[in-house]
This record gives sequence, C-alpha cells and structure tokens, in this order.
Amino acid sequence: MQIKKISFIGAGNMTHSIIMGLVASGYPADSIMATNPSTDKLTQLETTSGIRVSTCNDAGIIFADIIILAVKPQIMADVLKALDNTNIRPETVFISLAAGITIPRLSEMLPQARKWIRAMPNTPSAVGLGMTGLYASAAVGEEDRALCSKIMAAIGEILWVDDEQKIDAIIAAAGSAPAYFFLFLEAMQNEAEIMGFDHRQSRLLVQQAMRGAAEMVVKYDNVELATLRHKVTSKGGTTAEAINILLDGRMPDLISRAMRAAVKRAHQMSSQF
Repeated sequence: MQIKKISFIGAGNMTHSIIMGLVASGYPADSIMATNPSTDKLTQLETTSGIRVSTCNDAGIIFADIIILAVKPQIMADVLKALDNTNIRPETVFISLAAGITIPRLSEMLPQARKWIRAMPNTPSAVGLGMTGLYASAAVGEEDRALCSKIMAAIGEILWVDDEQKIDAIIAAAGSAPAYFFLFLEAMQNEAEIMGFDHRQSRLLVQQAMRGAAEMVVKYDNVELATLRHKVTSKGGTTAEAINILLDGRMPDLISRAMRAAVKRAHQMSSQF
C-alpha cells in the first residue's frame, strides 16, 4: 500500500475502527493522526494504536495528505468553517463519512478543497466486516481512489458508485441494515424466551442461527438467496409454515418500505446541513 499521511478529524467509534484496521494491516502508525476537542478518546487511540494525536484540527490538516472527516452531519459546517483555510492544499483529498451531506454542499462549506470523496461505512466495520460505499468527485484521480479503497478495505468490503445519489441507497442497503437484522433477532429472542428458554439460551439460539446463515450467504455467493431459502423450506414442513406467516404479513413489502424511508430521510438530511 502506498504510504501517505492520514488525519482523522473526529475520534469516535468509526475513527477507532478504521485506524485499528489500518494499523493491523501494516499501515505505519506514525503516518496517522487523529484530532478531537477532548482528550479522552485521543488518549485511548494513542495508547491502543500508537498514532499521533492533537486537540487542534488545523494540526491534522497540516500533517496529512488525506483528511477523513469523521464528525456528525449537524456539526460539519462549524468544523469546516473553523479551519484555517491557508493550510488547505489543492492536492489534499478530503473523505467525508457524514450521511446526507453531498459533495456540492461540502464544497460550499470548504471551497478551498478540490478533491472530495464520500464514504459510507457501517457499524460491522468495528469487527472488520464492514460494507462501505464510495463516491468521488471528478477531481479525484485513480491514485487517490486506489488509496481510499485501501483505507476503507481495512475494515471490510467496498463498493464504488458512479452516481452520488446511490450513496443514499447504500445507506438503506448496508449502512442502516445491521439495525434491521438486530431488530429481527431481538424479536426472535423475545419469542424464544416466551417459549421457555432463558435469556442466554435464547440469545445463543438466534445469534448462532444468524451467524450460520450469514456464513452460508457468503460461502455460496454464486447461489441465489431465494434458492438458499427454498433449500431450507420443505413443502408442508415447519419452516414453510413460518415463512407463510412472514409472507402473509407482507414482510418483503415492509422491508422495501423501510429501505425507501431510509433513502428519503437521507435526501431530507441533504437539505438540512
């Protein structure tokens, strides 16, 4: 991997996940910096990864070739406005992790920056199994795209899109998706407890079923999901009865509506920040 200096503005959970993934993959810790107003998270990062830290965002801008903006959408404008514009170089690549803020809007917030990439990782990045959607502005060259790919691949799979609006669809299909699965498992665990299993037993049953199913999806990625489902569903059997209830409840339609609601909310957020 080509070594360029990377700064993270913001030291939250996603920053921690990406940094730990980078360091574990062999990226030199002394080429990484994180900045944050408070020191608690910085101290933890410095201790666990050996990276450089600072409470000054401008120090991160001066240090790095790639700036990863890992701040919440509602404070992005204030964070960028506070930067010393004289420190921003035209060759610096800015990667935003903020949902709902488009590249045209980011360019308005920080007009001195020319190269923009939007990255949308999800929470399984914390265990190295993330799914990140990526979109780059026209000013970003292949070398910069390749390095961004390497950075985000340190926490899982990546998918580049050629239309920025597809980033919102990635939020619905991957960014928000872990919460859908957690809700499904939560409902199953609750019902298992009603059936007489204790809390720990119920958790084991549903989490191992989900883990095994997910592994089958990955291992047999050449097999359609519908085919995998049909292989489990014997005609007239117990699984068929359960699936019929889910279909009668219009579960596929409910999932479609949920994903479209996530996309709609992302569009709304783009006009709020």
